[in-house]
Amino acid sequence: MPASSSEAVRVAVLADSDTRWKWGALTARRITSPDAGPTGSGPAGSAPEPTGFVLRGRATPTARQLAETGASTAAPREVTGAEFLREVRDAEARGERYDVVVLALVGGTVRAVLQGLADLGLDRRPVIVTGYVGVVYEKLADGLLLRHGADVVLANSRHDADRFRAVYEGVGAGAESVVEAALPFLGGAPHRPEAGRDTLVFAAQPSVPVTRTERAYVLERLVRHARLHPEREVLLKLRSKPGEHTTHLEEHPYQRLVRELDPPANFRLVYGHMGEVLDRTDLLVTVSSTAALEALHRRIPTAILTDCGVREVNGNHHFIGSGLLTSFDRLDRGEVPEPDEEWLSRQGVAAGGSYDSAFDAARERVAKLLALPELPPIDPYYTAETAPGYLPGILARHRLDVTAPPVRDSGLRRIVREAARGAYRHGVQRVAPVVRRLGEL
Repeated sequence: MPASSSEAVRVAVLADSDTRWKWGALTARRITSPDAGPTGSGPAGSAPEPTGFVLRGRATPTARQLAETGASTAAPREVTGAEFLREVRDAEARGERYDVVVLALVGGTVRAVLQGLADLGLDRRPVIVTGYVGVVYEKLADGLLLRHGADVVLANSRHDADRFRAVYEGVGAGAESVVEAALPFLGGAPHRPEAGRDTLVFAAQPSVPVTRTERAYVLERLVRHARLHPEREVLLKLRSKPGEHTTHLEEHPYQRLVRELDPPANFRLVYGHMGEVLDRTDLLVTVSSTAALEALHRRIPTAILTDCGVREVNGNHHFIGSGLLTSFDRLDRGEVPEPDEEWLSRQGVAAGGSYDSAFDAARERVAKLLALPELPPIDPYYTAETAPGYLPGILARHRLDVTAPPVRDSGLRRIVREAARGAYRHGVQRVAPVVRRLGEL
């Protein structure tokens, strides 16, 4: 039986990085409680805390990264995919069934977990919700079709909702799961200039731009801008410290590249919760970070760089028509772009106060599904019939065998795992680039 209206809905969130944990935890609140407002510098609203899990893998976030998201007061538990499925199964046996499961994962992992949940044979399966943590600028069709089968596929804007439905309907799959919503972490106080404050923040991304030459160029231009404008504070906002990973691997960290420069005193590297950094930002500059949408929502002047090209690989092609595309040369001259209001509205930001109701449709769909006497079987697009040359590889990579006995996670095992993870990151960040350079000689 579904949870009654007088009972709190039990929600589990499974994420595979710090940014997806932030999206998943905040989404869980927004879709289950009308009182859960947007976040500014921390969790908001009176929605119950979801039970959190993060997948053990190459991008498993550290405790510092999880705390910096400001998404939850309770730290999520690190698990394998099989351990998560086992917890869902055992929770039902304990009489503590999860009513909703939010999958804040990459597409292939979503498809594997959907298969695992379908194979559990639960008396009543949870409502399954998934979506994207930010701008969808690559692998649109593949990512969406891997997510098909979830009960709710959240779109962060009207623009995305139209694209998502077009993909599903175009392949003959049902599109009723697509629900227009918004990014759950938009919020904070509107921008108000302060006398004597002039702060430019560059929101860095781990893999955009990707090459060492392009990243060194961006860093050099930031430092040059700081020298040209000594009255302006220039902050390079970083998402991870050396040795940490987020959603994407970072082969050329800015922290290493800056050692080759001699930046002025008004240039600094900063970490921390993005909402708190935006509280003191007067101009947000980025290539294509989701932080741009957060800044635009708060009416903070925002610039999207074209210096490394307007290219799909950079993600800044998403901002075509926004009025925000510009270059360092123009910023150096003091020019600040003006956003196109219609573009903003279609992207779900600063849309005339409509953000307050952005999750109403999602809450309504989840409530209707919870009220059903029985949920329909999970019915994904990718099956052994539609993708026999693709799906088996996706499922095999995740090895979600809940029948295998769980491995006890002793203190020694955790130490060994952290050492292995550190060795892997060292190989990616230090050894691999050297090997590639040698290969180019």
